[in-house]
Amino acid sequence: MKKIWTIIAAVALISCQGKEQNNNSLETERTRPADSLVKNDIAEMEARLKKDGYQTFSYKDGDTTYLMQQYYMVFLKSGPTRSQDSTEAAELQKQHMAHLSRMYEEGYTSLTGPMGEDGDLRGIVVYNTPTLEEADSLARLDPMVQAGRLIVEVHPWWVAKGGTLK
Repeated sequence: MKKIWTIIAAVALISCQGKEQNNNSLETERTRPADSLVKNDIAEMEARLKKDGYQTFSYKDGDTTYLMQQYYMVFLKSGPTRSQDSTEAAELQKQHMAHLSRMYEEGYTSLTGPMGEDGDLRGIVVYNTPTLEEADSLARLDPMVQAGRLIVEVHPWWVAKGGTLK
């Protein structure tokens, strides 16, 4: 079990680094620091996001204009089917990690990580998709979810573009 958590932690660290997203039309905006965005950049970015179906709004606070985008926070919770033997559970974990890595590499997710305790809430994935339905659909492709070991709960979450974790 310790090995599985080590792998999960490694993937979470990798996903938090400023990894280049090759097939995303908003690559520059996703990696550019918030303080480097100027008013015209924000207006152009907002127009592109809206054209692609994303929910956004902008507001001004003093000299700073913030562009807010709706993301989708997916809570991964313990599912009803957790009776797999250790070999099957380990294989599902491997497939789960491959799914999460693919979602990140393809630009569908922004943050992924396990919880630091052994409770019902097992992890959180932040999806960067235009709709809740798309985030839900992608999350349900996870082999752990399909096997019933995990269930998903999806919530809209507003975040300023260019924000970073500290």
